[in-house]
Amino acid sequence: MSIIFYSEKCTLCGQCVDACPFGVLRLEGDSLVIDEGCTLCGACVEVCEFQALELPEMEGPAPRPGVPPDGVWVFAEQRQGKLSSVALELLGEARRLAETLQVGVAAVLLGDKVEHLCPTLLAAGADKVYLAESPVLAEFCEGPYSAALAEIAERHQPEIILAGATYAGRAFIPQVAAALKTGLTADCTAFAIDQENRLLLQTRPAFGGNIMATIVTPRTFPQMATARPGVFKKLGESASADGQVVRVELASIKTPGQSRFVRTVEEIKERLPLAEAEVIVAGGRGLKEAKHFRMLEELADLLGGAVGATRAAVDAGWIPYAHQIGQTGKTVSPKLYIAAGISGASQHVVGMQSSDFIVAINKDPAAPIFNIANIGLVGDLFEIIPALIQEIKKDRG
Repeated sequence: MSIIFYSEKCTLCGQCVDACPFGVLRLEGDSLVIDEGCTLCGACVEVCEFQALELPEMEGPAPRPGVPPDGVWVFAEQRQGKLSSVALELLGEARRLAETLQVGVAAVLLGDKVEHLCPTLLAAGADKVYLAESPVLAEFCEGPYSAALAEIAERHQPEIILAGATYAGRAFIPQVAAALKTGLTADCTAFAIDQENRLLLQTRPAFGGNIMATIVTPRTFPQMATARPGVFKKLGESASADGQVVRVELASIKTPGQSRFVRTVEEIKERLPLAEAEVIVAGGRGLKEAKHFRMLEELADLLGGAVGATRAAVDAGWIPYAHQIGQTGKTVSPKLYIAAGISGASQHVVGMQSSDFIVAINKDPAAPIFNIANIGLVGDLFEIIPALIQEIKKDRG
């Protein structure tokens, strides 16, 4: 199937050729040639002023699952009986989306002897928890987890499924989407609802963070997306803990998968994980040398926080990758974020823009970081940071 071309309307202006992101359009003689590979994205149709191009009629949307649909689901990731923070963050976002759609929120909890986590999920925003317990699910393994979630989804027909873009989420959620024959948008940083069509608007960085793309999957259900940890806010403690736990017996996990769990190797962590820090002091190219990160470490220690960095600082070998914040690093949402010598490139901003309070220190008054900062200090960080450290020490005696 390809774009419909009306040659009698075409003026051979070439705008459609320039607009095609896949290079399948070309002018040849006095006609437009459409090569194989057209994805029906519609970019050429939008720029054609003469209506010489048209999208073909598509089959209608797939019938929506459930009557009414079962609502918004969140995969409640847990490891060794402890919930991941992204599960609670996504429940808060799911509650907001569900209120717009006027549906319920459900958490899907997979594991073994994890029932004690259900009250936390109900208090975090879920109306109900689908609980599947089995020794096969005790440790994360892509095969059993994808089979389990796909079976539960086929049985109860959710409208939306959200999961964290963690190691586990990236490993098995695509398999679930393939099993359900639906689309998946990865690494989302924002969600909204098209109320007229009941579609999930899934926004994520694209082209190296230079643009923010909003994606919809209008013809397949459920609508599925993964989101970066630290982007969304958890609900407050006032959330109701009323709800139900639905136990699910699974047939799919009784057949051995192609992979098996061997053992867990404990990760070597930094002093304070960035994702857990309420205060982060981050440095960029403006620090000039690796030794100057010791200054940021001292300030972070005084504030009970962690040290972060831009990709430029990590690539320069000044600080390990574990500290990198941004599109190719970690996404954080601390109460206080101090950006020292950071210009504010979009690739970095996408990883920290949801911080509650941002303080930027840069000698360039036109640095983009000041556009999102709550307080901007224009000056030499090698004078400001030491002065700040001394004032804190002085205040504490």
